[in-house]
Amino acid sequence: MQITELAQRVVNGERRALARAITLIESARSDHRVDAEALLTQLATTPREALRIGLSGTPGVGKSTFIESFGMMLIGLGLRVAVLAVDPSSSRSGGSILGDKTRMEHLSREKNAFIRPSPSQNHLGGVARRTREAVSLCESAGFDVVLIETVGVGQSETVVSELSDLFLLLLAPAGGDELQGVKRGIMEMADMILVNKADGALKPTATRTCADYAGALRLMRKRPQDPEGYPCAHMVSALEENGLSEAWERMQHLLNWRREHGHFQARRSHQARYWFEQEVKSALLARLETSTAQRMMEGLAEQVGQGVASPTQAARQLLDAL
Repeated sequence: MQITELAQRVVNGERRALARAITLIESARSDHRVDAEALLTQLATTPREALRIGLSGTPGVGKSTFIESFGMMLIGLGLRVAVLAVDPSSSRSGGSILGDKTRMEHLSREKNAFIRPSPSQNHLGGVARRTREAVSLCESAGFDVVLIETVGVGQSETVVSELSDLFLLLLAPAGGDELQGVKRGIMEMADMILVNKADGALKPTATRTCADYAGALRLMRKRPQDPEGYPCAHMVSALEENGLSEAWERMQHLLNWRREHGHFQARRSHQARYWFEQEVKSALLARLETSTAQRMMEGLAEQVGQGVASPTQAARQLLDAL
């Protein structure tokens, strides 16, 4: 398929064309990279904007269940929803299960929904290497909301906040006390903390956990991009679909305030600069993968191993040659 035709079909909202386009941009082949850049350039001529929501949390907290219930609610409001789910890859085989779509049985059947699982490969931070471009493709396809589900992440993996307009952190009941909530890292990046599984026997525990984190958030240094009362903690039950509409109302309030005060566009501008810097760093690292650089590294590594040169000297010699 020609790039022009593929771009037009993506703009027309064809899900099969969108899936094909994401496959193209995820490819590491040099000819595919050229085509991917041409595709993104063509789509940039008809800009569309979607609400980007990043979602993170520990494994087993119910991210997929929440996304299905939340996505179905948004579709009920007349919105088109795209889900980009990033699954962890094996450090041994490099393979991924890509099972998130299987969990979202009802959402995957909706004509106004699009679900795309992608492997994280060796990329750190909870997202895949080309998730940013995939978000752009979903926007071009006319989706109103793009949900970015990360792999189950720890406290230091916050790259998804550089992809999204809102960053939601899902926590399970009894996930920690107030001290855990005040720790730096992923906690201070979150715009909202959602305590999931607030149902059945876990509801009293979820109430205590939500109160702990609400208290912890009040101790955090106030950010300029937040109105009074944010970041906030909120209880939800993805299984019983409780608290989802209230959480959506809080998100809307935060987004409207940021738009009115200029923080929304400023955040997107900052994110564009961040990804520009990441592309430069990735391109420089790619130079180390060339055959010439590999041979030079092998020779210098041999000298370091024999004690002829120090690691610092050898590294400087290699960088000067590049």
